[in-house]
Amino acid sequence: MFRRLLTPRPCRSAATGLLALTAFYGGAALASSSSSSDDVAVSISAPLWQFLSSTSELFLRDFTLPSLFSSPPGGFFTRYSSTSPLPDSNSYREPLGKNRNDAPCCPGCLGRNSIAEAAAAAGPAVVNISVVQDIAVVKIQSKTPLPAAKLGSSSKLRPGDWVIALGCPLSLQNTITSGIVSDLGLGGVRREYLQTDCAINEGNSGGPLVNLDGEVVGVNIMKVAAADGLSFAVPIDSVIKIVEQFRKNGRVVRPWLGLKMLDLNEMKIAQFKEKDASFPDVVKGVLVPVVTPGSPADRAGFRPGDVVVEFDGKPVGGIKEIVDTMEDQVGKPLKVLVKRANNKSVALTVVPEEADIDR
Repeated sequence: MFRRLLTPRPCRSAATGLLALTAFYGGAALASSSSSSDDVAVSISAPLWQFLSSTSELFLRDFTLPSLFSSPPGGFFTRYSSTSPLPDSNSYREPLGKNRNDAPCCPGCLGRNSIAEAAAAAGPAVVNISVVQDIAVVKIQSKTPLPAAKLGSSSKLRPGDWVIALGCPLSLQNTITSGIVSDLGLGGVRREYLQTDCAINEGNSGGPLVNLDGEVVGVNIMKVAAADGLSFAVPIDSVIKIVEQFRKNGRVVRPWLGLKMLDLNEMKIAQFKEKDASFPDVVKGVLVPVVTPGSPADRAGFRPGDVVVEFDGKPVGGIKEIVDTMEDQVGKPLKVLVKRANNKSVALTVVPEEADIDR
């Protein structure tokens, strides 16, 4: 069979022969180099290499490229040429981790030790604090330097990125679980939380969610009890703002307008215009379905059906932009431009109040 596979083009035939053997032994991949017809890149598993080594005479006799099947220690993807020496058949049997490159093949790729190294980078800075209520900034006085975790950026996360949750669930110490960022942000909407499939349980709240570089990208807060693999974390970009408010005000100040808001996208706009031809001609913005009676927005003149297109002099593409613009600006007049039915533009001025958690 091999002789039929090997003619008339030796390089292609060798690849065909390797693929045929892979069906039985598994774990091989091959690619040719554009720079030289003699260079071939091979990834080969230990079982298949053992078979090839035991039948080396067959390949030396029948394969025009005798060193095509040379394998590096560990059997990972490496480049070899037809002049490379055939290694010892026992080379792949070296102890796990010895003379082995554990680095990922490319930035962002998951290597053999990626999760362990990321956990090791952030783990020493994780402590267990038991409290009854919510969020606080804790200052620790210490005569010796304490380990600190590096803060990353949650805005750079993408669905499918690997993340690691650290914490002390159910009174267990220094526990890590891994998963991916699950929230797709359908319709281009940026969420105010990170959804992951990391296993999170009671005691994980307040623990860091880190990326593969060991940088904190979120703070774990909760899971859905009736669903597996449905956990949530506050993005670190939001946490940083909360910490700054604690330092500045001694508490978290939340501005309140009294608006129920809905992000608009192309599909939603088309649906609204199909139902009502007078719906304003906009390409983006925030729809106001409900205005709370007696609220700052009500006193400013907002109406249900308004589409906010500018807020504090800046174009609006989503609710998050309005929230980010307000920050902790309670009592500050803000200019707003809305569009109403038949493309009527109205300028409003609204003065946010501090949110009442009992409201």
